Amino acid sequence: MLPDYLGPGLDVVLVGINPGLRSAERGHHFAGPGNKFWNLLWESGLVPSRLSYEEDHRLPEFGIGLTNIVARASRSSSDLSPSDYAKGRKLLARKLRRHRPGLVAPVGLTVLRQLWDRPAPHGIACGLRRERFAGLPLFVLPNPSGRNAHYSYEAMLQHWQGLAAWLKRA
Repeated sequence: MLPDYLGPGLDVVLVGINPGLRSAERGHHFAGPGNKFWNLLWESGLVPSRLSYEEDHRLPEFGIGLTNIVARASRSSSDLSPSDYAKGRKLLARKLRRHRPGLVAPVGLTVLRQLWDRPAPHGIACGLRRERFAGLPLFVLPNPSGRNAHYSYEAMLQHWQGLAAWLKRA
């Protein structure tokens, strides 16, 4: 299991699906070789300098929290069961209610779909959402995994820059 990076006063909490095997092995979030997470954080302006996965513990310095909807590692999110998501959803809601960040940012549409115990809202898209989770606003980001073929890097970066712009306005 990877540590959560949560605390009071965070601007945003980024919520991943679950740790991949490489991340679990390394003990750090988003440690997979094809994952664009750390580049997107820097190039979007969310952090002032380039960070590596080994510096994941530094994210709260920049007002950014980090957790996953499911704590256990797996080869693929397809290895997760409905009960994994149900338990994770309840735990995530408790964590967010306790720490009260300004915004929750699911990292990928899979995370967004798993936030509810009912069918996901219609018309799922990245960006700011009308729905809330644990009483908090949602801003959905594209999943930066190397397995995500739905978005080009440029399209992903636009959404991550949108989050940075929203946080500056807030």
